[in-house]
Amino acid sequence: MKLYVSVDMEGITGLVDNTYVDSRQYQYARGQQLMTDEANHVIYTAFDEGCTEVVVNDSHSKMNNLLIEKLHPETQLISGDVKPFSMVQGLDASFAGAAFLGYHTKAARPGVMSHSMIFGVRDMLINGRSVGELGFNAYVAGYYGVPVLLVAGDDETAVEAEELIPGVATAVVKKRISRTSALCLTPEKSGQLLREKTREALANHGKVKPLVPPDQPLLTIEFANYGQAEWANLMPGTSIDPNAPFVSYQAKTILEAYQAMLVMTELAMRTAFC
Repeated sequence: MKLYVSVDMEGITGLVDNTYVDSRQYQYARGQQLMTDEANHVIYTAFDEGCTEVVVNDSHSKMNNLLIEKLHPETQLISGDVKPFSMVQGLDASFAGAAFLGYHTKAARPGVMSHSMIFGVRDMLINGRSVGELGFNAYVAGYYGVPVLLVAGDDETAVEAEELIPGVATAVVKKRISRTSALCLTPEKSGQLLREKTREALANHGKVKPLVPPDQPLLTIEFANYGQAEWANLMPGTSIDPNAPFVSYQAKTILEAYQAMLVMTELAMRTAFC
């Protein structure tokens, strides 16, 4: 069995604010270690349970956070950016399942450090269905027929995952108090939980269905302000609502919609505030 693992950072236990997830901040090195440890709990268990190959994609910020020298020696790590498919780079039909670790809730939803790609996004919709990073990434996995078997993060992320993917195993490593505070498991306890949930997820393989994306999906992004929408609308093929910060793109496939989202959000980040 070949397992794909996408690892974000905001959903790791003990990480509750930007001082842990921003490489310029003083807690970041601790955040890297905790992130690497949580990934290892899943990777080691996957190999112990019979997986023959585990590919890990570093999926946070500049995507070079995981400490490769401390990962299971048989791990294959995708690191760095720019990646054409960002958080799901390298995912294809050869994988039997996927795990999303360190994930967080979508923008405007309660959860520790909740957001959708950039802080200028209020919502992302596929054919009118609201999705965050978790949902969009699960749609890409579903395009290839790959089920998301495990999602780890805070309690709100578990709810979001269970709403999207019936039967998915969820590992709640912390419980939200506010957007920047949480009741956290210790690394030892979170490790025990992740190992248990990984075994459960792999045992349930075949019972969890891929989140199949719609054909010719319409992507709509709601930005925080109109200036961001104007920047996003510079991408050819997009349309902008004349009265609200919504920009839409009619895609041929979910892969095209995903790359359109990456371009639109990168453009939107150029907005200056005065």
